[in-house]
Amino acid sequence: MTSIRPYRTEDRPAMFEICLKTADAGADATGIFSDDDLWGLLFAVPYVERHPDLCWIVEADDGRAIGYIVATDDTDAFERWFRDEWWPQFAGRFPRPVHAESPEEKMIEYGYRRGPGQNPNTAQYPAHLHIDLLPETQGQGLGRRLIETLFAELRRRGVKGLHLGMNPENTGAAAFYERLGMERLPSEDGGRSYGERFAV
Repeated sequence: MTSIRPYRTEDRPAMFEICLKTADAGADATGIFSDDDLWGLLFAVPYVERHPDLCWIVEADDGRAIGYIVATDDTDAFERWFRDEWWPQFAGRFPRPVHAESPEEKMIEYGYRRGPGQNPNTAQYPAHLHIDLLPETQGQGLGRRLIETLFAELRRRGVKGLHLGMNPENTGAAAFYERLGMERLPSEDGGRSYGERFAV
């Protein structure tokens, strides 16, 4: 039976795999970029490095990690850490493009451009999350359970709100967030954002 449990350090390789297998608007992104790890280094693994206490894993009955939710309770502090400590480790592996034209170059440039104060929603919605579930997990209520687990912890910490950004082409994810009652927030660069306020 599938279960939800806290992240463990041995889950790190699975974070890369799950992120990759869901990165193309919910579909498998294998081979889209020259280095498949780029997805995980931007959107999954830094969170478990910075906030392992805000990460939960969906574990299959055979022990495989098949989904996760990762988060930060302070987006601006996280983005400062990402800019100053996390992303510089990969400058040799992903040199900054002179002109970011291809999708891969634009994604690498995104890594270099991240920093505090860039998201207009952080004042009222300071936390943010990423959630990824392999297709075999769908229809079991696991996404909702992951969200509820994270939200309960953020409320316990007194965090006043959470936002998330997503690829608008991932219509299934958008429908999921709307079913949860999350509100649509302003977004930029053609993306889509949702938010949730917590009573504190």
